[in-house]
Amino acid sequence: MPPLRILLSGASGRMGRQIEALVEQAADLDIVGRADRNRSFEASVQADVVIDFSQPGLCQQSLQFALAHQLPIVIGTTGLDDALESQIAMAAEQIAICRAANFSIGVEVLRGLIQQAAERLGPDFDIEISETHHREKRDAPSGTALLLADALGQDGYPERIHGRSGQEARRLPGEIAIHAVRGGDVIGDHSVHFLGLGERIEIAHRATDRSLFARGALRAAVWLVEQRSGLYGVADVIG
Repeated sequence: MPPLRILLSGASGRMGRQIEALVEQAADLDIVGRADRNRSFEASVQADVVIDFSQPGLCQQSLQFALAHQLPIVIGTTGLDDALESQIAMAAEQIAICRAANFSIGVEVLRGLIQQAAERLGPDFDIEISETHHREKRDAPSGTALLLADALGQDGYPERIHGRSGQEARRLPGEIAIHAVRGGDVIGDHSVHFLGLGERIEIAHRATDRSLFARGALRAAVWLVEQRSGLYGVADVIG
C-alpha cells in the first residue's frame, strides 16, 4: 500500500515538529504539504488527510481547505471560540473530523475515571481541577482541563469558574474551579481533586513526553480516513 499522505498545519510548532519526527521514521506515512504562519497549503497537492495543531486563525483556514477538498481532518488546536467550534460541527456534516483537546489515551481513561468517581462520591465531595503547562502556552484554562470539566457535568452544572480571588473566595455549592499554572517546560499535568470531609481523592495525569500526543494524532489520522463524515473523538479512535 502507498503511504498515507498528510497535510500538516502548524508544521513549525512544537506538535508539528513532533509529528514530523515520527513520520520520518514511518514507512507508511508521508507529509506532502505543510502550513504555518508563513505558508499555506498548495491547492494542487494530492493528500489523504489533514492534521492541524496550530492557532485558531490557521485552524480555520485548514478546516476550510479540508472542506473544499473533501479531506478528513484531525484537529488538536485548542483555544477555539464558539464560532469556530460551530464551523467544525457544520463541516462534520460533509467530512470526517476527529476533534480533541488531548490525543493521549491516558487522558481519555482519566475522563472515564473521574466520571465514575463523581457518580460514586456524589455531591458531598467538592470537585476542583488544576492544570500546569509550559510558560509559552497561550490559552488558559487548557483544552484538556475544559474537557475534564465537561466530563463532570452538563448544561452548565456544576457552575464553572476560573481560579479564585478577592475577599469573598469561599467555595459556593454547585461550582467547580479550574486553576491554571504556567512555567518552565512542563508538557502538561492535569489533576482532578475530590474533596470531602476528612478525606480527599486526587486523580492525575502527567505527560512526560510530547511525542505521545503526536502518536495519538497519527493514529487518529490513519483511523479517520476510513470513516464516514461526522465528528469523532479519541474515544471513537480507541474503540
